[in-house]
Amino acid sequence: MHGASKVLRDFKVIGSISWMPGYRYTCEMMKKLRFLVSLHTRENDFQVAQAQTAEETAHKLGSDVEIVFADNDAVNQSTQLLKAIQSRVESRPDAIVVEPFGGTALPQVARAASAAGIGWAVLNRRPDYLSDLRKAATAPMFAVSSNHFEIGRIQGRQFAALLPRGGSVLYIEGPSQSSSAQERESGMLETKPSNIEVKMLKAHWTEESAWRAVRSWLKMATSQSASISLVGAQDDSMALGARKAFQEITNEAERSRWLSLPFTGCDGQPATGQAWVREKWLTATIHIPPLTGQAMEILAKANQDGTQPPEHAFTKSFSIPPFESLVPRNP
Repeated sequence: MHGASKVLRDFKVIGSISWMPGYRYTCEMMKKLRFLVSLHTRENDFQVAQAQTAEETAHKLGSDVEIVFADNDAVNQSTQLLKAIQSRVESRPDAIVVEPFGGTALPQVARAASAAGIGWAVLNRRPDYLSDLRKAATAPMFAVSSNHFEIGRIQGRQFAALLPRGGSVLYIEGPSQSSSAQERESGMLETKPSNIEVKMLKAHWTEESAWRAVRSWLKMATSQSASISLVGAQDDSMALGARKAFQEITNEAERSRWLSLPFTGCDGQPATGQAWVREKWLTATIHIPPLTGQAMEILAKANQDGTQPPEHAFTKSFSIPPFESLVPRNP
């Protein structure tokens, strides 16, 4: 959490315990681990849930955690992490949990963390560099991901349930360089029926970016002739941003037509997406468990057991409400 206390590493030698190749440590008890968690932005409900889960998990583990936000800037994120890795030994984190922003999984930063003996858990990526780094790593290095292909497949099935006769979906997706956005799109296209057409808009995982994208689209002549049956977004905040753009339409009949459409999203956090489904702002969402807690628990167990964890782990997502509870728009 912001302002997390800094603690000195205090060891009492009682003997030597083998861990991974090239690494040996001695201690009487587990030290108080210090985590650094790097996330995209405070302006996205899933990222906020990631931060809250990190704080809760640190409390449960009796660990310290510092959370930093990259403000949707890959260069800023890399700089923040390298500064922590290159700091004095007594102030370095024991492990870094990072959800990379941008098209790469920060390979240079990962190598720097490995060289410094700092644990590395990368979220929502399956980086090619992990296999090589793990061979000589003296700290745990692995990835934890949502199954974005499966999330996309779930959303495609939601579209099918809501539009049994077909129709046209205005689909708001994340940035082009995001592998999460690419995989969700691929999964959705795999399961949506052929009688459902998809018109795509790009945004940046925030409510404001989707609001701007939809506002710009509404000014185009093609939007006036589009017969949209459903608005789907790759996360709940973008779905809400789209809805707010339609709420600003001055023509009452046109505004009512847009707002009567089903709106769907992804993330499904209890205080946001799930609440918005209950309040009828969204028709459906997809629950995606936060990843930070699972990554921190794996790091803590690897440190305790002296083992290298599996290279990759998935979380499991599901439709809210269940498919059988979705009411078709055009039965």
